[in-house]
Amino acid sequence: QLYYQVLNFAMIVSSALMIWKGLIVVTGSESPIVVVLSGSMEPAFHRGDLLFLTNFHDDPIRAGEIVVFKVEGRDIPIVHRVIKIHEKENGNIKFLTKGDNNEVDDRGLYKEGQNWLEKKDVVGRARGFLPYVGMVTIIMNDYPKFKYALLAVMGAYVLLKRES
Repeated sequence: QLYYQVLNFAMIVSSALMIWKGLIVVTGSESPIVVVLSGSMEPAFHRGDLLFLTNFHDDPIRAGEIVVFKVEGRDIPIVHRVIKIHEKENGNIKFLTKGDNNEVDDRGLYKEGQNWLEKKDVVGRARGFLPYVGMVTIIMNDYPKFKYALLAVMGAYVLLKRES
């Protein structure tokens, strides 16, 4: 019985990983779902909103578009709006971002000496959202003991549950 419970748990975990990898392939984004962690994009997005991303490299980046980007030296991606585009003659595009609720642009967030972002910095572009669904993630990050307790309860339930 215990063997089947462990196997059931392993199947659940592997199924979740396969679904995640499938979403990565379909959306072209290394992180197809992200949670808004700050209030910098209010009123468009609030803290805890769950964003669905795509990142097809053929689509041009346009001013006004909401992008999720990573900056060298920072682990957490940032969700902000593109406010300026700088296109070179060779077709390369550089752009500047800003949070809707921020007073200044994001140059202070970029790595030292960097004034523009490039396409390689983009994790994805917002295509849809679910309001406040990501609050669970924020609570688990703010209260790590709660996260471990919840994971322990879920693991115990899967392992100890008897199938009829």
